[in-house]
Amino acid sequence: MNALSRTDREILNILQADFPLTTRPYHDVAEKMNLDEEEVIARIQAMKNSGLIRRIGGVMDARSLGFYSTLCACKVPEQRIDEVAGIINRQKGVTHNYIRDHEYNMWFTLTAPSQDKAMQIMQSLQSDAGIEVISMPAKQVYKIKVSFEMSDLNAL
Repeated sequence: MNALSRTDREILNILQADFPLTTRPYHDVAEKMNLDEEEVIARIQAMKNSGLIRRIGGVMDARSLGFYSTLCACKVPEQRIDEVAGIINRQKGVTHNYIRDHEYNMWFTLTAPSQDKAMQIMQSLQSDAGIEVISMPAKQVYKIKVSFEMSDLNAL
C-alpha cells in the first residue's frame, strides 16, 4: 500500500472525511486539489479496479431511520463456507459478512424494516442454508465511523 502516490492518498483522505455533497463531487475534489475532474475519476476508478476502494456511498444510521439491525453469527462447516456465504449474501439487508476463527465462524450484519422482518429473514437463512443463526442486537452503539488517515502511511 505504500506504493500509493501522494495524490492518491490525498484523494482517499477527501473521499473519507470531506466528500462533497454536490451534483459533481469529483469536480469539487479536483478543484480542491488543483487537478482535472477526469484525472480524479480515473484515479478513483484505478483504485476501485485494484480493490483498494470497495465502495463509495453513504452510511445511514438504520436505527434512527426506524430500521432494526443486528449482528448475526452462525456455525458453518468449513467445506460449506462458500455455499453458505452465497446464500447469506443474496439477502438484501446483509452487509459485512466475515469468516472468524471461532466456533461461530461466520458473522454478518442484517438490517431490516422491523425486528419481526429480521427474524423472518434469519429463519429463512436457517432453512435455506441448514445452519443455526444467532442474533446479537446492539444494546448501545459506541462507534460506527472508521477513517484511515492516508498521510500516516509514510510512518510505516
